[in-house]
Order: sequence, then structure tokens, then C-alpha cells
Amino acid sequence: MTVVIGFEGSANKIGIGIIRDGEVLSNPRRTYITPPGQGFLPSDTARHHRAFILTVLKEALEQAGLKPADIDCVAYTKGPGMGAPLVTVALVARTVAQLWGKPLLGVNHCIGHIEMGRLITKANNPTVLYVSGGNTQVIAYSERRYRIFGETIDIAVGNCLDRFARVIKISNDPSPGYNIEQMAKKGSQYVELPYTVKGMDVSFSGILSYIEVRAAQRRFHTFIILLLSLQETLFSMLVEITERAMAHCGSQEVLIVGGVGCNLRLQEMMGVMCKERGAKLFATDERFCIDNGAMIAQAGWEMFRSGQVTELEDSWITQRYRTDEVEVTWRD
Repeated sequence: MTVVIGFEGSANKIGIGIIRDGEVLSNPRRTYITPPGQGFLPSDTARHHRAFILTVLKEALEQAGLKPADIDCVAYTKGPGMGAPLVTVALVARTVAQLWGKPLLGVNHCIGHIEMGRLITKANNPTVLYVSGGNTQVIAYSERRYRIFGETIDIAVGNCLDRFARVIKISNDPSPGYNIEQMAKKGSQYVELPYTVKGMDVSFSGILSYIEVRAAQRRFHTFIILLLSLQETLFSMLVEITERAMAHCGSQEVLIVGGVGCNLRLQEMMGVMCKERGAKLFATDERFCIDNGAMIAQAGWEMFRSGQVTELEDSWITQRYRTDEVEVTWRD
């Protein structure tokens, strides 16, 4: 049996997970949470990761009941993500791999989300909606690549939600997106907002600017209306381009991955579309939607089993690393 440990730290989560032939043995993580109205800076986030990474590593090994000798490969997030946090985690992964005498593997963060979703849900060959704070893509597999059929042309959907949360001082604990979801449930009134779908691509910067102005003009009780309307509009755009990709690919499965994929309203709206098409919807909960080490371990497991390794001199990181740059050697 092959055992892979994965290090993830591309944004404000530091996570380390261990996978053994499709079984999640451990998956602890820590989250860097800032005060309401603030985002997280790369330098501060890296400092947080440095403070907790060895503690999380110890937890991962203890929860799995394993020793370093039991590990076959060390995987880490190569990118995309924030530079300083990525460097911090890559440095520890390199050090661990050399101390333990294990091969190293640099993993694409987006591929990690996809492979974790496929493992947990058992989806066969889905159209993937990848939605997070840094990425928004509609993806389908074809000829050894995860092809991007549509994406944001400016900011990610999670970034749009997070930035509006900062404007109206919503708490970042446990996450601004989660708190927006809970507040939106209290609303019943919808107001029309800018809806920008351009072919297979989407744009979120215009709607963000629009509601920032609206929020500045109204008292607090209208924030619920804006939050509900924002969610409904953003998610409608995502459902539209996902359905169009399904039609193009002849797909009967949708898999939602990434941190925003935890949102139950998004899952509900996507489920309605899938039901109308006679398709199946697959999604995971916050254990695996949100950035975690196990997803890097799972992608690393697939890569390692197909013969891939990353030499030490090639174990750099990159803030820009597209999903379709990776050759998927582990799928037919």
C-alpha cells in the first residue's frame, strides 16, 4: 500500500493530510483568521503557517498512527496561491523529504481539489465547478488534461464574497463566506444586480462595485437584502456556465469543489439544474471542500503511482499555475 503525506498552505489554511490507497488517515489544519473588515496579507499568513506547521505535522502523524518510516512520498502545493505562504510550506516539505529520505512531489492546488472530490464522492467523469477565494473555473477532463471550459475574467467568486464581507464588517470566523450564507438565509427580498456572463466566462468585479455603492447608501437592515441578492446572482451565473459545459461535453455529472462549494444554497441551485437534465450532483462538506492537506496527498498519491516525482532542484513554487498545464498521467 502507498502512503502519501500532503502539505497545503497556499492561502490562509495550513493543513497536512495523510492518504493510504484512497483512505484518509488524518487531515488536521489551522486557519489564519483576521479581524472583521480585514483580509489576510501574505507576510502575516506565512508567519501564521510557520508558527503552526510543525504542530499540525505532529498531529497528522499521531492521528494516522504512523511514523516517518511509513511514509512513501511527500507532496506539497506547488501553486497557485500566495507567494509567501507557498514558500513557507514548500520549505518544510523539502526539509521533511530530505530528513526522511522520501521522494518529493509538487502538486497543482486545483488538481488537488478535483482529485479529492472524485475520491470522496466517487464521481466518474464529472464536469467540475471549481469555486474558491482565488479561483473560479468550469473544468472537464479530456485527453490527459483537465480542460478549462470557462472561468472568471477578473476576480474569483469567493474573493467577491469576501471583499463585500469586509466592506460591511462581517466576521471572518470561521469564514466570511459561511457567515454571508447564514445571514442570507434570513432574507426574503431579491433585488436585481448586474449579471455578467460572457460566453463561457463570468465577471464579478462589476457586481462587487455596484453593491459596495448600494451598501454605503443604506442602513444595516438592507445588508440582508444585498447578501441574498448577491448570492443568488453569483450562483445563477455559475449554474449557467456549468450547464453549458455539460451540454458541450455530453456530461451527466457535476462535481463542485473548492471552498465556496460548501455553500448549501449553491449546491441547491446546482441540484435543481441537474434534476432538470437528469444528471447527478456531487459535492463534499467543509472537511474536503475547504483547503486541506489530504487533497494534496490524494493528488500526490495519483501522481506518484503513475511514476511522477519532483527533483529537489525543481521543487520551486509558482503563484500562477493553471489547471490545464498539468499532464494527467494517472487517467485514461
